[in-house]
Amino acid sequence: MAAKKTITLEQMRSANRRPERQTQTLIGLGLNKLHRVSTVEDTAATRGMLKKVAHLVRVVEGK
Repeated sequence: MAAKKTITLEQMRSANRRPERQTQTLIGLGLNKLHRVSTVEDTAATRGMLKKVAHLVRVVEGK
């Protein structure tokens, strides 16, 4: 069985003064404070969430 693909994300910008929907999306991704790192499964739903908050997070390579 193949290992599940994952994406490692780091929150780089604050959710202050952002729409509530973006704040909730960050919490759904496991991020709610600056420089917090979260590893999530690479699915279509996760990619959609990432697209909505791409300006607040970065994808960490090699971790």
